[in-house]
Amino acid sequence: MKEKRQLKIGGTIDGVGWNYMGWRHPDMPANASESIEYYVQKAKRLEEGKFDTIFLTDVSHIGPNMIPHYLSMFEGVTILSALSMVTHSIGLTATIATSYADPFTVARQMASLDKISNGRAGWNAITSNPGGLANYSRNHLSKADLYPMKKEFLEIVEGLWDSYEDDAFIRDKQSGIFFNPKKMHALNFKGEYFSVDGPLNISRSRQGRPVIFQAGSSSDFMNIAAKHADGVFLPSDDLEDAKAFSHEVKRRVALEGRSPDDFIITLSHNPIVGRTDREAEEKFQELESLMPGYRILKPKFFGSAEKVADQIEQWYEAGAMDLLKIRQEHPSGFDDFINLVIPILQEKGIFRTEYESHTLCGNLGLPYPENRYSM
Repeated sequence: MKEKRQLKIGGTIDGVGWNYMGWRHPDMPANASESIEYYVQKAKRLEEGKFDTIFLTDVSHIGPNMIPHYLSMFEGVTILSALSMVTHSIGLTATIATSYADPFTVARQMASLDKISNGRAGWNAITSNPGGLANYSRNHLSKADLYPMKKEFLEIVEGLWDSYEDDAFIRDKQSGIFFNPKKMHALNFKGEYFSVDGPLNISRSRQGRPVIFQAGSSSDFMNIAAKHADGVFLPSDDLEDAKAFSHEVKRRVALEGRSPDDFIITLSHNPIVGRTDREAEEKFQELESLMPGYRILKPKFFGSAEKVADQIEQWYEAGAMDLLKIRQEHPSGFDDFINLVIPILQEKGIFRTEYESHTLCGNLGLPYPENRYSM
């Protein structure tokens, strides 16, 4: 049995926030969701806190009643490519839905981000809602198509990422040999939803390929994730439910002949932290005062830094999560967590004080993904 990995932590940058009122706070730039300066500032701050990765969510169909962030926001791979130039170790994880994207394009986009960032890319592969299908001319598909199509999509992307073996490119000017054609591999995939010849026209990165995350909770989701993901996002505010989800997903990972120790269970929380419980309460009330009559749920991880750190330790030690993904409810959310909670987690010995690697795969403690043609 492997030694238990330290807790991993990621941060979702949601621009003006993932609620309805955050943009009205005096400390929040009203255009944060489309401000490169804001994203750069937050990315650097998360890296100072030794976070494993930045996460970006995405939506493909909007309406006037959605939260302000979703109404005007950057496309994920584009902004993460920019952030890769001002960071050095933190991961860069984009959300792209398999229900409406094109697998060859996604494979190329994410492999390019992986090369640009020197091995720090991650892909959150999700399914979409009916609205998203409508925006991408896929109204002919039904809900029953989403997971079979996702399975094909993932098989294609993983296959394309193995188009070149690690040592395919020689680039020897003296001999005039640029690459070894025997180490380039076509895919020739023919499925119900996609047909892709390959190969992909970009070599593998320092971490081999982007780290793959998936999000969901259904049985079909868990079966696909157990075979095609490096980690999952599970929805749960209940410790016992989270433990049960984690156990079941890792059981299915083992059934695929993979090591459950090399699989990351991620939970998302939006802590509100203060030096005292009272200070956290004041921040919560401050948010609600920005939009009288509108109420938000009090976060699960809430209160003084010591209290929140103890809660996180409890969930981690119970096996409910390997990675905690935080979103900032209050504009000071990231700063409060980094300044107040991270030092306590470091003192407890469950979170790093320095990066172990310059790749996302390495920092997550995942094994290097060998090319299928080299094994």
